[in-house]
Amino acid sequence: MRSLNSLTAINFYHHKYLCPATYKEEPEQPLAQSFLQASETAEETRCSMCWADLLLLPAAPYRLAAFPFAALFHHLCATGHLSLTARYIFLLAGGCLLAGTAMGSYAVLLLIPAAGSVLVLLSVSPAHAHTWVFALQMSWQTLCHLGLSRQELNLQDARPAITLSTIMLLTQKATSLGLDIHEGVVLLQQGQGLLQRVLPLCSYLLFFPALLGGPLCSFSRFRAQVESSEALPCRLRAVGQRCLCALALQGLRAGLAAGLAGRQGCAGLGCLPCLWAQALLLRLAYYMHWVLDEALLEAAGFGPEAGQGDLSLHDLWMLETTHRLAVFARTWNKSTSRWLRRLVFQRCPAQPLLATFAFSAWWHGLRPGQVFGFLCWAVMVEADYRIHPFLSARATSQSVKLLYRGTTWVFTQLIVAYILVAVETESFSMLCLLWTSCNSILPLSYGLTLMLLLLVKKPKQN
Repeated sequence: MRSLNSLTAINFYHHKYLCPATYKEEPEQPLAQSFLQASETAEETRCSMCWADLLLLPAAPYRLAAFPFAALFHHLCATGHLSLTARYIFLLAGGCLLAGTAMGSYAVLLLIPAAGSVLVLLSVSPAHAHTWVFALQMSWQTLCHLGLSRQELNLQDARPAITLSTIMLLTQKATSLGLDIHEGVVLLQQGQGLLQRVLPLCSYLLFFPALLGGPLCSFSRFRAQVESSEALPCRLRAVGQRCLCALALQGLRAGLAAGLAGRQGCAGLGCLPCLWAQALLLRLAYYMHWVLDEALLEAAGFGPEAGQGDLSLHDLWMLETTHRLAVFARTWNKSTSRWLRRLVFQRCPAQPLLATFAFSAWWHGLRPGQVFGFLCWAVMVEADYRIHPFLSARATSQSVKLLYRGTTWVFTQLIVAYILVAVETESFSMLCLLWTSCNSILPLSYGLTLMLLLLVKKPKQN
């Protein structure tokens, strides 16, 4: 679940990929009706504009520009040319500079909650730190989502979309730090001077390698990595491997996009293979985004621990080969999944799964597609938990097991495609078009099967 993150959310399907043949070879109609349909089509094209075009491509130059500074920071640390205070100042100044360059005047919307969170953490007792930080961050983020909902779709200005994505990442870090303080994992020492207490907090919330993306890093690990100095050649090798992986993913995505563009028979949302291909474009975009983010962190010396990043070769294989939707949900954007589990799932007394996905929709912005997609995802995961034990118990022979795994893999791929396209749909009319298409048959079947299993199980429990 990222919780399609943090970035959050990426939607790559252009109108030519969605419905290249939908408006072809239609019977003649009155001029006014044709003009009305053309206007509606143009509006749907604009509203279905995806975050990938706004986040990945415009933000890529800023990420690439940050690589030399990340490598410089790590080199200066490794050679002992930066004191501990200078390291924190370097990271914080780099974050402020990157925010101002990438977001312009919108960077104020990021600096205000960051400063507010630091002020709250220093002035509120540890028992109430998480509550106050959570309320501050989510209130501010919701206001920003409401205020920038129109501007973020502007093709000429990607700064609002980048700003919203960065604020979402700030919410992750601030609430994670608030929980650490609330649970006693992090102690803010009162005997230190104000600068020694404020500087690490501000640097953690705004340090430039993780400002625009990357897996969530705890404050304790961040502070330990700042104070350490590791050998640079090992990091450069990891950076090179991740950059090569990103290049390979980009090649796959470009080839798939070219194949979709040249396919004239695609019926858009009404075509199962085309919907799956569009969702694969989305997933490849996410994968490339996460690999680049982790490469930047590696260049600065903040690489994630083994198994703690958002994407590894094992994770990529798991995501694309699993026949369990629940396994996909746990593996997808793992750092955000762990954050949601800790923040919501483990703290919710009733219906934690539904509450987790509902909060994820709120965190992403509460657009109609996001609300529908995440609630659908919650129902599908709950159905997955109940359907697969029922089916696997009846798959006794090897041939039946192969049939079971192959069929459920196809179902998982199609349901994931349906959810991704729903979450990334910006237009309510496009969401209705998706809901009324044949692609809804499989999710509806899973939902009905879940209801039947619940009705059968309830009398046995009684």
